[in-house]
Amino acid sequence: MKAPARLGLYGLVLVAVFAVAGFTANAVVPEETVQAWTQDTADTTHHEEGDAMNGDEHEGHNAGASSLGLGIAQDGYQLTAVTAPTATGTEGELALTVTGPDGNPVTDFDLEHEKELHLIAVRADGQHFRHVHPEMDDGGTWTIPWQWGAAGSYRVFADFVPADTGEGITLSTSVQVAGDLVPVPVEPAATTTVDGFDVSVEGDLVAGSASELTLTVTRNGEPVTALEPYLGAFGHLVALRDGDLAYLHVHPHGDAPEAGDMSGPEIVFEATAPTEGRYLLFLDFQVDGQVHTAPLVIDTTTGTSSSETDSGDGHEGEGDGHDH
Repeated sequence: MKAPARLGLYGLVLVAVFAVAGFTANAVVPEETVQAWTQDTADTTHHEEGDAMNGDEHEGHNAGASSLGLGIAQDGYQLTAVTAPTATGTEGELALTVTGPDGNPVTDFDLEHEKELHLIAVRADGQHFRHVHPEMDDGGTWTIPWQWGAAGSYRVFADFVPADTGEGITLSTSVQVAGDLVPVPVEPAATTTVDGFDVSVEGDLVAGSASELTLTVTRNGEPVTALEPYLGAFGHLVALRDGDLAYLHVHPHGDAPEAGDMSGPEIVFEATAPTEGRYLLFLDFQVDGQVHTAPLVIDTTTGTSSSETDSGDGHEGEGDGHDH
């Protein structure tokens, strides 16, 4: 048999083997092994995806599952020992540990937006979003009091910067919460009202390139100009892709505010959507010492972002895609 034919037959055998393995993995393969396969796949494919999108190695990294917060491990760091209440109405705590390339718990983190670790929890349909900051003990275990308000499948993100690398990493895992599930359809919503504040978003979110989004906060029809610094900025925006909750963490333009500074009613963010689709936006802002979270939903457009037009190369100014 000629070499090309042999290679083709070998490829078909591999496809069959992996198809059977995929069908039975949940039944016979330990979870940690499956996670390792997933991570290896992301590590070996995300550069190709990025090359197809923008021809840039950094953008390729952004396209990988781990760089979008969908992996439990990245660059030797892993989210481990994640525990939480398993049903609604049960008081307990959410706990997790980040281990490093040496397998030991990481205890040294850089401050990123005034915190060493940002924890995001959100249900698969985008409901029940929470952005909190647990405390770490001497052994590297992060904990926070926790109670689930509704049943469903939740994704829990840990966003942090190991001091050894100085590079931001977002890891995540799923948590199942027992109870009666009432899913909520995800529909576009460019305006919303929360705690008496009206919040709107304007701008084109363009897949594959940096886009400016302007969020405006008003109350009783009047602009809110008393936005206070929160986590080192006048607003904190998390964007999640509808469907898989791929994670984009963005912050506003401009220098970090000083204590006592105020701003508003507009906050301008720069974000990069990795693909076309629908994105869930969650804006945290602070007024009179109280933090409010406004949920919004927008779809990508096919236009050209202002950042592309200004720079001419289609890349973000900071070029790292972690979008902090």
